[in-house]
Formats: sequence, structure tokens, C-alpha cells
Amino acid sequence: MTHAPPDWDPREALVELLPALRAFALSLSRNSATADDLVQETVLKAWSNLDKFEAGTNFKSWLFTILRNTYYSTLRKYHREVADVDGIHAAGLAQKPDHDGRLALDDFGEAFTQLPDEQREVLILIAISGFSYEEAAETCGCAVGTIKSRANRARKRLAELLELDAGEELEMTDQATMAVVSAQNDPAR
Repeated sequence: MTHAPPDWDPREALVELLPALRAFALSLSRNSATADDLVQETVLKAWSNLDKFEAGTNFKSWLFTILRNTYYSTLRKYHREVADVDGIHAAGLAQKPDHDGRLALDDFGEAFTQLPDEQREVLILIAISGFSYEEAAETCGCAVGTIKSRANRARKRLAELLELDAGEELEMTDQATMAVVSAQNDPAR
């Protein structure tokens, strides 16, 4: 069918042309699943833009042009995409949402206030202010061993209050808070 007669129905013409569209899509893509996707996309685009088809022009040619343009657009898009089968690249681009950090910070703040004063004091001196155990001991007027013991008990209690399993770390972006709960930041290590 080259030009539309007066009683022309685009739905019937579209159905009649499906085998020819699929054959053309298969010749372009050389993959039956991709060809089916191309035909489906072509039918969708043609149907939604049927009002743009100019009466008196070649409907078959119009459909084949849509299919061809869809194929080459998809191909260009595919070449711009990065193959990331294992998700390694995507994982590097991921960012935790800010609201999760605020919720965790709220939980941490609540747990931190439940610690005894001397344990909070030690964590603030060592983990946040960067004091050595010796400097913290001198500031608090007690032995270095007492400071180490308080810091250890405070971290364990925080882990209990935050319901962290053994070895599990609190996931937050705030470095000061992470320093308080993480024994990795001990100046003695």
C-alpha cells in the first residue's frame, strides 16, 4: 500500500504491515528479541503520532522510517552506555540519601546522651578533639588505663544502644560521630 485511499483505516494497515516491519527490524538488529522490541516501539510511536501522518503520503515508508530511526537512536544510546555487568561502576556512583544520615545521627545523639558523663567526656576528648589517651588522662585527672577503660565501655554501650551487631559499623557520613563510635580512631592504635 503506497498511498491511503479514502476509506483507509490505519489500524488495519498497521496490522497488515507487522510482518514486513518485523522482517526489517530483524535485518537491522539480527536478533529476534531486539526486532520484536523495535516493532513494538515503532507501533507505539506510530500510534501515538498518527495525527502527524500526512494523508496522501506512503504509510509503509512512514512506519519503516520510524523503525529505522528508533533502531539507530537505540544503537547510539547503547554505545554511550558503560557496560557494568557486576554493578561496580554504579556502586561507585551511588550516594546514601541525606535523610538516612540525619536519622542515624538522631539515633546516635539519643544514645550518646544516655552514656554516663565520664564516658561521654572521654569520647569527646579522644575521638572528637583528637586528644591522646595521656592528654585525656591529664585533662580528667586520672590514669591512662582508666581513660582507655572508659572509652572502651562507652563504645560498647553505644553499640548496644544503637543495636549494632559485633563488628557492624554505624553507617553515617558525619566524620566526628564516626570517630566517637569507631575504635579505629584511637590515638593509641
